[in-house]
Amino acid sequence: MTMSIRMAASRYCSSIARATGTHDCIAINKCVQKRGTPTSLRFRSKSNTADASAPKAPPPGAASKEAAVEATSESSESVPIGTTLVAMTLAIATVSAGASLAENATASMVPKFDPKAQRFDQSTFIGRLSKMLLACDPSLLLCSDGEVRRCKAMVDDYEHHINNLPAGVNETEMNRKLWEAQRVSSAALHPDTGDTIPHPFRMSGYVPFNGPICVAMVASQSTSALLFWGWVNQSQNALVNYYNRNAASEMTNETLMKSYAAAVGSALTVAFGLATFIQRRYSPAQAKNLLRWVAFPSSVVASSLNCYIVRSPEIDTGIPLVNKDGDEVLPNETSKIAAERGVNSTTFSRALL
Repeated sequence: MTMSIRMAASRYCSSIARATGTHDCIAINKCVQKRGTPTSLRFRSKSNTADASAPKAPPPGAASKEAAVEATSESSESVPIGTTLVAMTLAIATVSAGASLAENATASMVPKFDPKAQRFDQSTFIGRLSKMLLACDPSLLLCSDGEVRRCKAMVDDYEHHINNLPAGVNETEMNRKLWEAQRVSSAALHPDTGDTIPHPFRMSGYVPFNGPICVAMVASQSTSALLFWGWVNQSQNALVNYYNRNAASEMTNETLMKSYAAAVGSALTVAFGLATFIQRRYSPAQAKNLLRWVAFPSSVVASSLNCYIVRSPEIDTGIPLVNKDGDEVLPNETSKIAAERGVNSTTFSRALL
């Protein structure tokens, strides 16, 4: 377009030069000013300007792509309930299957039952993993209170069951039944008091009850949702620590309220501070993605502090010293040094895990 305009302008100036009989540029400019710009050049110039200034039409399919992107971003803001339920179902099935596999794989080599000993060798990783799998088995939540009490009575009277084997049951099978009875009873009853632990606060209830809360915390993309699920998570953690505490050390209501307030306060403070910083520092799209990581540091700080405050009375009163068989080394005596090491190790492992 520019080249054609230049050629038209050159021909126009040549015609003026022939008409005036001169090639003087000044005279040609005066003649152009008198005659004006030809219509063809004005039309071409205007059309060229209009073409440059007119907005370009979007390519075919661009509008549909933009609508799809907007729909995807809007759907990603909501909590994926369906995906969460599928993930939790798979997690429960995986842990239950792992526990069943560990139990059945060692059924023929169970050691002689001893209520103060361990079924698996705790000096090996496989032994510790097997113990935790069986303790966290969600299927234990299905055991009724009557079944739990029967298993407890069977464990208490284990010597009678070993010495008086029923017909068709050998010693290995009886030992396996006793180990399984101890697993069922210890999963539901506190080892020191014998009180029944509510289902959501048992080790076997960690995956089905605490799992969805953790998913909701990670999926939260707003400050209000993050604070709410953080409060729910720390409330459950406080109750888990309470129902699984060392009953040998008395715990006052003041200590419980102090630990709960410290855990919730620290979790909400860290979550709110980080969420506010992220929302001010980054764009809305980046902030929504970064808010998913806020739950982790707030949970680490709150859970560790919660664990330490709940278990800290043990440091003041001390805990009994026992040997590898569970017998007290110094009857009616406690150790504050052992209690401090135990509390600190538990707090550190809670933060690490």
